[in-house]
Order: sequence, then C-alpha cells, then structure tokens
Amino acid sequence: MIQNPRDTLPAEQRQPCEVWTRVMGYHRPVSQFNRGKRSEHRERSHFTEQAVSR
Repeated sequence: MIQNPRDTLPAEQRQPCEVWTRVMGYHRPVSQFNRGKRSEHRERSHFTEQAVSR
C-alpha cells in the first residue's frame, strides 16, 4: 500500500499552495481577495472540457 506523501511529511516541511485566478482580465492570488470575493470564488462551479470525437 502506498502512503499519501502529505500524511508522512512533517508540518514544518510543508509549504502552502498559492491559488491564482483570473478576475476582470488579469490574474490575482485568491489570498488577496476580500471576504466577499473569496466566498464567491468558493461557490464557482468548475468544469472539464471534453475532447471532440470525430
């Protein structure tokens, strides 16, 4: 059984992941959003585009 590396890495060696998103034509880190915009970002629905079969 393969263990998840997240479970075995000590907390002091872990790094936070910075999430960026496109807002009003430019990219910004979500960490700089105000409380309302962060809430709106969490409510967004994400999709995966399917390849066209020919």
